[in-house]
Amino acid sequence: MTNTNIVLHRKDKKPIVWDAFYENNKKEKPLVVFCHGYKGFKDWGAWNIMAEAFEKVGFFFVKFNFSHNGGTVENPIDFPDLEAFSENNYSKELDDLDDILNFLLSDENAFIKEINTDNITLIGHSRGGGISIIKASEDSRVTNLITWASVCDFAKRTATTGDLEEWKKNGVKYVLNGRTKQKMPHNYQFYEDFKANESRLNIESSEKKLTIPHLVIHAKDDPAVKYIEAESLHHWNPKSILLSIEDSDHVFGAKHPWTETLPPKALKEVIDASISFV
Repeated sequence: MTNTNIVLHRKDKKPIVWDAFYENNKKEKPLVVFCHGYKGFKDWGAWNIMAEAFEKVGFFFVKFNFSHNGGTVENPIDFPDLEAFSENNYSKELDDLDDILNFLLSDENAFIKEINTDNITLIGHSRGGGISIIKASEDSRVTNLITWASVCDFAKRTATTGDLEEWKKNGVKYVLNGRTKQKMPHNYQFYEDFKANESRLNIESSEKKLTIPHLVIHAKDDPAVKYIEAESLHHWNPKSILLSIEDSDHVFGAKHPWTETLPPKALKEVIDASISFV
């Protein structure tokens, strides 16, 4: 069964659009929740093929759009709502992940009988990896963690660095989206929120607090998030497992749109390793 573009409405917050992939047999299944990265969305590239792979082997797989990723309920693909994108920050993404987990594990969720609430895995790609690490360190409900091409330090990302005085003066700065050619706005509130919550948003300290299994997957030649960031995560948490992917990139050979029926070779390796880990 595939249920797409389900809307989680929240009081005084933007809604979250999410998808569920599962076999409809009323049997409890391990829950896997996937968090996309910066300038990402749940329907990017080969993510649907990824979701189907987890479904086929008996998981209840959820992927969702962060509420301020730039998508809308009507159009969850790409970035029609740049105003929302400009108001995004790490704290909102952590709040979104908490809200989607709370809902999925509640009786309000129509699919609750399909979920084993004691077996919960987070998978985060890129920036979503950092969000997942922090969430897993804070939330005892999470039992497994997998990160794909994860960042290891939010303070060093382009979203929180640059000419701070000019950014503060103008109130906004722009990052070019190479694929869509949109100028993606970041309001200065992003930096203010990061500084106000800097201790919580420290990925290193969160990684060191982890007591659950963590699989760190990263391409050796990742041009966007260098492999040394995966090595840092593994160094901070020696009990983690570090899997390096050869001859690949930040998205493991995928692209958007992805029109083939099978995932690229590197992504298949990542998916298979993740399924085996859980």
